[in-house]
Amino acid sequence: MRKISKKMRYRSVAFIPARSGSKRVPDKNIKLLGDHPLIAYSIVSALESSVFDSVICATDSAQYAEIAKYYGAEVPFLRPDGVSGDKSPDCDWVAWMLNELKKIGLEFKIFSILRPTSPFRLPSTISRAWDQFIEEKDIDSLRAVQKCKQHPGKMWIVDGKRMVPILPYKNGSVPWHSSQYTALPEIFIQDASLEISWVRNILDGNSIAGRVISPFLTKDYEGFDINNEEDFLLAQTYLSKGKSVLPKINLPPPPSR
Repeated sequence: MRKISKKMRYRSVAFIPARSGSKRVPDKNIKLLGDHPLIAYSIVSALESSVFDSVICATDSAQYAEIAKYYGAEVPFLRPDGVSGDKSPDCDWVAWMLNELKKIGLEFKIFSILRPTSPFRLPSTISRAWDQFIEEKDIDSLRAVQKCKQHPGKMWIVDGKRMVPILPYKNGSVPWHSSQYTALPEIFIQDASLEISWVRNILDGNSIAGRVISPFLTKDYEGFDINNEEDFLLAQTYLSKGKSVLPKINLPPPPSR
């Protein structure tokens, strides 16, 4: 039985979403990185952070469910096809999960989304985000962000043989697209590593984030997101060169599947 941190004051659940229909990388969520399937690192980080009452894998796959349970996640039921498509918004499957959990007597005040595609998110990352969320006053949610490398002030909309800047702002008389990067205001982009939100946002307002959102700044490779084969190669390179680390897993790899 893991020890629940004293700083937890509300019933909370971590959702590990693991849809089986990835098109860019087939079975991405269970593809091996190091010795373990990708999904394992998010499950172990959630459990080791000691801030959640339940860590639940939200999957539509019986195969994924067995792997998730091997690493300690709960899988009380499988997601139906209607909330498991590649265009299904998060609010749909989160609301479905919360309502189904309520039917079996499990109700929560806070939920977090921890995607398997962020393997370098450590238990300490989650704990740091949790502390920020709990200590902030009058917020609806917290979302991981990082400073963007490709500034939107230098992005364009192309229409046939013409184009216009996506952000038609200026520094004095100089358009953003003609300014040096260092002269532009800092802009942050969300990463996929984590979100924490009050359940009321989704059940009462059909929103993951609500209106008042606290930025959680990820460090180093915490927010690195794996979406394609190139990302897998980058992740393996970061590991081999010692630039990043994976959460420690004290289990052998699961039986061959």
